[in-house]
Amino acid sequence: MSTKLEKSCRSCRRNRRGAAAVEFAVVSPVFFLLVFGMIEYGRMVMVQQLLTNAAREGARVGVLDNSTAGEVTTAVTNYLTAAKINSPTIACNPTNPSSAGYGQPVTVTVSVPFSQVSWLPSPMFLGGTTMTAQSAMRRETVQ
Repeated sequence: MSTKLEKSCRSCRRNRRGAAAVEFAVVSPVFFLLVFGMIEYGRMVMVQQLLTNAAREGARVGVLDNSTAGEVTTAVTNYLTAAKINSPTIACNPTNPSSAGYGQPVTVTVSVPFSQVSWLPSPMFLGGTTMTAQSAMRRETVQ
């Protein structure tokens, strides 16, 4: 009785050769799409946080007495260079931060195209996106 059962099971296994390869061929594109999407969006969140922190550092420098736009740009560039993010676009408003009066905001805006910071050779989902962060602090100098 058991030999008859074993023979029928062996014949089922022979007919299923290659089933795993076909299943993998069907599932793998979706699997790799999900993995690369997670990598891309994870990097996007990481870079967004770095840009926010860099803008905050620039604003902190900008509210100091006698600060210049060059000092703000240097502070932001140094912060982002340490994180391997090169050639960001940095804007400071007002252009000369020391010209802002007491209580007026100094705003620093930092942006970078995602295609420059992506870990993937060609970003699939966020390739044309420009990531931007902005920070504003009140100038609290002596009147």
